[in-house]
Amino acid sequence: MKYTQLGRTGLKVSRLVLGTMNFGPQTDEPTSHGILDAAIDAGLNFVDTANVYGWGENKGRTEAIIGTWFAQGGGRRDKTVLATKVYGNMAAEGDPWPNHDKLSALNIRRAVDASLKRLQTDYIDVYQFHHVDRRTPFEEIWQAVDVLIQQGKILYAGSSNFPGYKIAQANETAARRGSLGLVSEQCLYNLAERRAEMEVIPAAREYGLGVIPWSPLHGGLLGGVIKKETEGGRRASGRSADALANSTVRGQVQAYEDLLEKHGLEPGETALAWLLTRPGVTGPIVGPRTSEQLDSALRALELELSEEVLTALDEIFPGPGPAPEAFAW
Repeated sequence: MKYTQLGRTGLKVSRLVLGTMNFGPQTDEPTSHGILDAAIDAGLNFVDTANVYGWGENKGRTEAIIGTWFAQGGGRRDKTVLATKVYGNMAAEGDPWPNHDKLSALNIRRAVDASLKRLQTDYIDVYQFHHVDRRTPFEEIWQAVDVLIQQGKILYAGSSNFPGYKIAQANETAARRGSLGLVSEQCLYNLAERRAEMEVIPAAREYGLGVIPWSPLHGGLLGGVIKKETEGGRRASGRSADALANSTVRGQVQAYEDLLEKHGLEPGETALAWLLTRPGVTGPIVGPRTSEQLDSALRALELELSEEVLTALDEIFPGPGPAPEAFAW
């Protein structure tokens, strides 16, 4: 396993992040525990989740599955850098009471205690804001975070789905308070979706945040989807199906798959390996439903893409270019 620092911190994390969103909804508890054990055995120490995972009436289920895994002992918690998130509404279905979502000091306090209970641990390594809360000032957010750090309930704070200007606003506010501020940003970033390169990633690098891309295969679009359809396998769905309906995108994906077939490369592994070459990227989040999918993701760590392949990938999926040049002279 290869490790790197999480942004400007001293925290060492694996260059792949184990995403757990499928644990519960698509992957049962024994299989989820098996994937977690296999990840730790491979040296993957960074595990990401969120309080809302499990969804609907089962919100919190994913954290609970991780909690029962920690409870088995064997040094599992000590070997894990644990990240979870706060923002989504955790009130019971149909419950109209307010203050069960977003980033008020009240909800942050309530949500972290509930996550700790489900996770069966006494601290969270990286506590992430799952989305921007436009109505709560960062002064209030950082006051709540500083209390949690003083209490030993969390160690670091990170963001997810923040635009560049909010990363700047958050960390400038933290600096005025003498707080560490955000240390990571979890954003949508992959070969087919490179808008983060324009503002988000430059802001993250400027402020010393580690970039943690989610959906590195763009919902399966970059995992050999056309070949799978042709061979009668699993058909595209969700984000990848919507994208393939666009003839231009379909042409790009076909060119991508043709390129990789020429070079004897697997699409999913290549998409992950490409992200690992990008400046500022700590590690992409992989969300395996099975142990076999985890094995495939781990192989990406050993894959070195040639300059010829990297150049061709840029030609197929060109980035937006830096700001402001991307939209100005």
